[in-house]
Amino acid sequence: MNKKTKVVWITGASSGIGAELARQYSILGVKLILSSRRADILANIKSECSYPENIKILPFDLIDFKSASEIVNSAFKIFGTVDILINNAGVSQRSLIINTKFEVFRKLIEINYLGHVAISNAILPYFIGQGGGTYVIISSVMGKYSSPYRSGYAAAKHALHGFFDSLRMEHQKDNIFVTIVCPGFVNTPISKNSLTGDGSPLGKYDKANASGLPVEFLAKKTIQAINQKKWEVSFGGKERMGVYLKRVSNKLLHYIVKNNSVR
Repeated sequence: MNKKTKVVWITGASSGIGAELARQYSILGVKLILSSRRADILANIKSECSYPENIKILPFDLIDFKSASEIVNSAFKIFGTVDILINNAGVSQRSLIINTKFEVFRKLIEINYLGHVAISNAILPYFIGQGGGTYVIISSVMGKYSSPYRSGYAAAKHALHGFFDSLRMEHQKDNIFVTIVCPGFVNTPISKNSLTGDGSPLGKYDKANASGLPVEFLAKKTIQAINQKKWEVSFGGKERMGVYLKRVSNKLLHYIVKNNSVR
């Protein structure tokens, strides 16, 4: 861990990748701010960490856009600074376009894209004022190419790349760094919580996620990428190869993904 790093703020810290990042960062002895909607679950994650005395909980709803500035102000008051903001909160999707209500697409965009934009935009003046900061975006290989049953999710992840690539260009001069992490299948509850066409959760685990990367491995590699100030990294199994195949033949990638059994 870089010695200059004092405070890491993780959204979506109540489960999956966010919770594991909290556990591993705590081992390193850094100060943490953990956020999600549920304070009780965050308290459980805090109790599982190595140094809970270095951890504060800041619950909020990511899609309460009007409160973004207030939330950021509260975060900075906790330890006096935030060095790394990890935009991790999100929800996936398992539904065909024809069977998906517009409200579901809107929710996917609000949670997976606009919520992160609101918090990131609100924290930007603070980063500039303190002489720098780091944004980490937990995207997906779906931010690089698309798949059936994940149209709204992939669209939101694609949008994240467009926004944060621009942010990097505009504020590299301010000592602000952006690391975008693109995992493939990871063994987390993301598929169980995925939205179906009517907005209800899928309620079961995908075999692909259940056999995906161990979340401990992904968190470790993510922290390494942040420390090395990587611009963009991807991790996963064969699904990761789609990131590279799209550069060579988008048409070939289209037929491979379309005919894949993963749903």
